[in-house]
Amino acid sequence: MMSPVVVVKRDGSEEEFIPEKIVVSCLKSGATVEAARNIAKIVEARILEKKLEKITAKELTGWVLELLKKENEEWYRNWIIFDRAVKRRDTEKEFKK
Repeated sequence: MMSPVVVVKRDGSEEEFIPEKIVVSCLKSGATVEAARNIAKIVEARILEKKLEKITAKELTGWVLELLKKENEEWYRNWIIFDRAVKRRDTEKEFKK
């Protein structure tokens, strides 16, 4: 049995990684249930593959956005717009390299 993966949130607090949270966030951005579940599974698989015990919320968001964009540009845009409007965060700029 694997020990739970810890997500380090932006404020420094920590919580257990819950794939369902990714599903919910993807659904809010317009993704279908199937696409949202697939994205959550891919992210979970990456965590397992890398044998991570901790991951930052920012890193998780980056993975989810990358997968959303591949799936549907509009869902990706919706996420970015939501973050800007509700969370007052320029998510897109954060991930520009």
